[in-house]
Amino acid sequence: MSTSKEYLSFILEQLSSLDEISHRMMMGEYLIYYRGKVAAYICDERFLVRPVPSAMKMLPDAEYDSISEGGRKKLLRVDDVDNREFLTDLFIAMYEELPEPKPKKRKSK
Repeated sequence: MSTSKEYLSFILEQLSSLDEISHRMMMGEYLIYYRGKVAAYICDERFLVRPVPSAMKMLPDAEYDSISEGGRKKLLRVDDVDNREFLTDLFIAMYEELPEPKPKKRKSK
């Protein structure tokens, strides 16, 4: 099951007080970027964030989930997506701990 555009729009609206939020579609699901870094994923109507220390501290009871069935990448599932202030604080706290984007490979001619 792919994520609906309505759910994506809802999450983006919840994060709208943050500068530099963007998204990219990938195989029917979405990557959420904060200031150029991948901060979260939206998969099958679930909002998943990277398990950096600040996220684990702010979501102590969150369940780990993966992007796909049997996937190796474990992420924290955020169930309280209705709390706009919490999501904003979560992204701000996570930013410094998020990995830097990988440099893009140049195509050789």
